[in-house]
Amino acid sequence: MKSLAFALGVAACALAFAANAQEALAKKHNCFACHAVDKKVVGPAYKEVAAKYRDDKNAPAKLFEKVKKGGAGVWGPVPMPPNAQVPDADIKALVSWILSMK
Repeated sequence: MKSLAFALGVAACALAFAANAQEALAKKHNCFACHAVDKKVVGPAYKEVAAKYRDDKNAPAKLFEKVKKGGAGVWGPVPMPPNAQVPDADIKALVSWILSMK
């Protein structure tokens, strides 16, 4: 039983570390200038994005394109500028993090 508790503790720490790493990426690429986890800023809250795309199996690819190339009209009149300078691996990690939110 102790080994199961230890394993669960290690898994929880790993998940927390991964979430902190993704949040650090969002800060590094200035995502929080327009977004927040749980409230609308200029763009939608990440939790709103996760809820909207929760049942869409194509969401990772769609959101990757929106982050990379920009987009408009889905969340209101303010367009999201393209983020072509952000490495693809970082965009994929950020999109995965956002879609994992409850």
